[in-house]
Order: sequence, then structure tokens, then C-alpha cells
Amino acid sequence: MARKLYYSGRSPYARKVRIVLAEKQLPYEHVEANIRQKTPEFLRLNPIGKIPVLVDENGLVFWDSTLIVEYLDETYPQPSFYPSDRLERLRCRQGEELADAMTDQVVARWYEARKGNQAKASVEARHQQDMDRMLAVFETQLGKTPYLLNDQFTAVDIAALCGLGYYTLRFGPSWQRQWPRLGQWFEGLHQRSSVQETMPVKDTTLLKHSQTHL
Repeated sequence: MARKLYYSGRSPYARKVRIVLAEKQLPYEHVEANIRQKTPEFLRLNPIGKIPVLVDENGLVFWDSTLIVEYLDETYPQPSFYPSDRLERLRCRQGEELADAMTDQVVARWYEARKGNQAKASVEARHQQDMDRMLAVFETQLGKTPYLLNDQFTAVDIAALCGLGYYTLRFGPSWQRQWPRLGQWFEGLHQRSSVQETMPVKDTTLLKHSQTHL
């Protein structure tokens, strides 16, 4: 059977998986999922109802972007995005979780920005404060190593790139002035074809019920 990825073109979580599939040169069928109107087929694959969802050639089904990336890395190990050393692998997973948590704050801030209530500014500010605290960790790390874990392109870089790509999509590139090392790292990664091919495109119409559409 053909490998399938259920995704949304602007989802930073789905983009993680798309970059890994591209880096490993694994062909797959793109299935754009309508998260506002979930089909029975989609809910059978993932009862949680979130993207991305991977259906591999062997019929195995996985959801949750981090789990999918780890599965792909273990099943198709070249190139690898997790270190082979046990402790370094744990550090990589921890860094990936930090990047995902940063992305969660970006998405949460975007949801608040789409609301019309007067209290949204203070809530947005809290999300930004949380995000900045996490970005400071990555900015410091880039003063020590060329990538966010060590001297190799890993799952940490992929997750953080996708989060900052979504932030740039929604709020612009001004963050690069505050975090110059991250900005340089971010621009450098855009030389990779996997990054260029998966860049999210800004929606041209204002969608209602934005909480269900990343």
C-alpha cells in the first residue's frame, strides 16, 4: 500500500514530519485534512482528531508528530536525526520537547490574536513571554554549537525551525532582531530543499473558527 500523510499545509507539527520524509527521500501521498470537518475515515485513523497522521506502507498508523518522527528515524535510519548515544538521544528528545512547547505558545498566541476581546493583549503577552524564555535557551546553545543540540542537524532543529517558521508566517520575521544567532541559523536552514519545499503559505482569506485551523 502507498504511504500516506494526513496534514494541513500550515501546520508546524505536520511540517516536522514532511521535512523528515523529504530528508529521507521517502515518497508519500499528501492528504489534506479538513480539521473543522473531520471525515469518518480520518477519525478511524486517529480518534483524537488531530494532525498529522501517518499511514505507512506496512499499514501501521501513527499520530503525534514527535512519535511519527521517531518511528521514521528508527524504521528508515538514513539519514538519522537522533544520536545513537543513549544520553545524547535523551538530550535530543528533551530539546525537541522544548521546541514543541515553544511552538505550542506560538499557536496559542495566534489563537488569541484572532479573538476580538479586549483582554487578548495581556494573554498574548504571556504567551510571548513563555516563548521568549524558551528561545533564550536555543540562542545560548547556538553560541556553543552550530545546531541546537550539537554539530549535527537533528530533530531539535527540525522542531524549532517549524515553530519559528509558523511564527514568521503569523507575526513576521522581527523576532530575528531579538535573537540574532537563531535568525542566522533559521536563514541558513532555508538552504535545505526539504525546508524550502515545506514552507507554509499564508492564508489569503480570514477564516472563522480559527481555533480548529492552524
